[in-house]
Amino acid sequence: MPQLLDQPTTVRPGEELDTARLEAFLRRHFAGQSGTLEVRQYPSGHSNLTYALRLGGRELVLRRPPFGSTVKSAHDMGREVRVLSKLHAVYSPAPEVLLYCDDNSVLGAPFYVMEPIHGIILRSHLPAGLELSRETARQLSESLIDNLATLHHVDYTTAGLADLGKPQGYLERQVRGWIERYYGSKTHDYAEVEKLSAWMQQHLPSTSAVSLIHNDYKYDNVILDADQITRIIGVLDWEMCTIGDSLADLGTTLAYWVDATDPEELQQKTWGPTAIPGSFRRAEVVDCYARKTGSDVSQISYYLTFARFKLAVIVQQIYFRYHQGITKDERFAAMPGTVHALLKSAWDCAQTGRL
Repeated sequence: MPQLLDQPTTVRPGEELDTARLEAFLRRHFAGQSGTLEVRQYPSGHSNLTYALRLGGRELVLRRPPFGSTVKSAHDMGREVRVLSKLHAVYSPAPEVLLYCDDNSVLGAPFYVMEPIHGIILRSHLPAGLELSRETARQLSESLIDNLATLHHVDYTTAGLADLGKPQGYLERQVRGWIERYYGSKTHDYAEVEKLSAWMQQHLPSTSAVSLIHNDYKYDNVILDADQITRIIGVLDWEMCTIGDSLADLGTTLAYWVDATDPEELQQKTWGPTAIPGSFRRAEVVDCYARKTGSDVSQISYYLTFARFKLAVIVQQIYFRYHQGITKDERFAAMPGTVHALLKSAWDCAQTGRL
């Protein structure tokens, strides 16, 4: 299915790179490449920006923070490079980093360059020309969760990543931190925020399993083999990876997982083909993960509540940049509706325990 491979496009206005400085930097490391530097951009990212580079016959991928972001802890390129440099050797879907540059005089911010992974990325809707049978959709659902379980089984100590995070008190710090981040990017009044803030702190569960966690694991962050659509060959966007509560990672995946029977306001924003015939329902995702890991998932509704709140804050932070005029990307204009829908669904999950 070569026509379905994920393709870059024209760089968005306001997100252009200084190609002269970038080319000079690259030629110091890839001196044998002739031809001018070509730069295109992958169109769907909302956080760190991803560009496709071609220098002569060499293809590369560049990642840098968004322009105008003030949340430095969310865009630590050096940390992301450190994770990938160690993780790729023990978890092959992690991209291979080639170069890291912390000299802001090149692009105005730190960035890194990695080997490309060519495959299919499934976003809000299936790409034109791709149809999945019920059986294939089910196998794809299982592959996604199986790969998450594989990540959670990585021996992070042997990989040299044991100091990446502090698992003790992880969930409490996360809840407190995301509440603070919401108020740091507040633009609207949502009644659910205060209620959720109190509930999450009052009902905090104890952590039962600790692992390396991705923290943003969903369909449009995985790359699928074009010749075997249910095979995952790459996992992207490691900026929030840490050592923490494994069920918090599963909760994040569930927050992105929209069921066919969900309210229309949730159906308006999807992060992958989770509602197509044959795809797992959220409850099946949880059952699949429990089978593959042996985890106690009895408190998973808490983790889904928190994950929906966290996702609402992430969307709010992105909208805040648009609201402040820092970015002109018109995709962001309708984000308050998404924020409110996520907050309402989080509160419903907190009150009912329903997935």
